[in-house]
Amino acid sequence: MPFRKIPRDAWAHLEAGNARFASDSPEHPNTNAYRRAELRSGQAPFAAVLACSDSRVPVEMLFDVGLGDLFVIRTAGGCVDAAVTGSLEYAVKSLGVSLIVVLSHESCGAIGAAASSFEEGDLPADLTRVFVEKIAPSVLAAKRAGRDDRAGIEEVHAEVTAEHIMARIPTLESKVADGSLGVVAARYRLEDGRVTSVQEHFAG
Repeated sequence: MPFRKIPRDAWAHLEAGNARFASDSPEHPNTNAYRRAELRSGQAPFAAVLACSDSRVPVEMLFDVGLGDLFVIRTAGGCVDAAVTGSLEYAVKSLGVSLIVVLSHESCGAIGAAASSFEEGDLPADLTRVFVEKIAPSVLAAKRAGRDDRAGIEEVHAEVTAEHIMARIPTLESKVADGSLGVVAARYRLEDGRVTSVQEHFAG
């Protein structure tokens, strides 16, 4: 399938799948016994998605793709650490994905906790402090940009995270520049099932 190697086409394929999902007309591709057998010899996903662990954000379902199509990494708030960047680098260098999607979502609890901590000037004492601290730069960036409503912070968090992983993984910027990789920051709306691009990094 040619779209798998062309970043813009890979994103268009995901957008089309999301449109089917949001309109209650999913095709559920690549979910049968033949596909399971095919994948026993290895995987060749066309995109990697960094998303939140939230149970309301089932990545393959909302893009209407199937087994072996996406390399998905999920953490609370879509936070990034060394394991996440290592996983994304593996997806690009070893699996050959042509697209990375950083996906935030409506009503994210982790982002909400970070925004509340910033407003109240009080960090949590338990381990939720880990993701609150990681999301804080996005909250600050959103406030500087005048986008400090909840939706704005969620969008900015996707943008900041996409820029962060491009800076942290040396091979990403060069691959974006030569057109072999695209990076998209997007936000998923629980209300209507739609994924909306908020920032795109494609060559040209």
